[in-house]
Amino acid sequence: MPITTLLFDVGGPLDTEEAFERAVDRLLPQAVRRQGIDVTSADYDEACARAVESFAPNLYQAVIWRLCNGDVFAAHRAWTLFSAEMARNDLAEARPGMIELLAALRASGFSLGIVANQPLTLAAKLERLGMAGLFDSADGSAQLGFHKPDPRLFLTVCARLGAVPADCLMVGDRIDNDIVPARLLGMRTVRFRAGRHAAQAPRSWTELPDADVATVDELAAAIDRLAL
Repeated sequence: MPITTLLFDVGGPLDTEEAFERAVDRLLPQAVRRQGIDVTSADYDEACARAVESFAPNLYQAVIWRLCNGDVFAAHRAWTLFSAEMARNDLAEARPGMIELLAALRASGFSLGIVANQPLTLAAKLERLGMAGLFDSADGSAQLGFHKPDPRLFLTVCARLGAVPADCLMVGDRIDNDIVPARLLGMRTVRFRAGRHAAQAPRSWTELPDADVATVDELAAAIDRLAL
């Protein structure tokens, strides 16, 4: 069955998140240090790697928890401080070439949808990315009431687009949040290796995507191949 509908995560494929992650690298260790806990660069790097390897649902909470050595109160205070600081960092960077690819895909007849864990400010982020108006379904988890990896988020977006899972190809950067639930529903999948989760490895062959890409050109080629 040919693919008619393309679904995209935001962080990774669309938004490089490079500026966002630089802010994380500065503010997260700072929030932990303000709890009186010493954090070295090696400690932070190890905590990030462990969070990715363990498929932590919330990577940043897992990093804080490890750096706080199981101190619940310190971890909670650090998370609250970090979250407040990050909320003031309204950062978004469009992946070079992605706007042009999305426009071309839309012009060629594909329906485009967002399947992403994103706050109510997603519309403003898409505007800053230069991608407003490119998606037929552009609401995130906060609007739709489900969060990945819950398959109901994928199914809700499918229903909005008049599609069934077999019509869809999902593009995301995480094995656990994007590839696994999409495969479970019978979608084809493309993993966009980007950011911290580029090192995330499938736990078995059942979690392998149909394609692994690292550039917009590779993504375009994968869509051409898989959409037939």
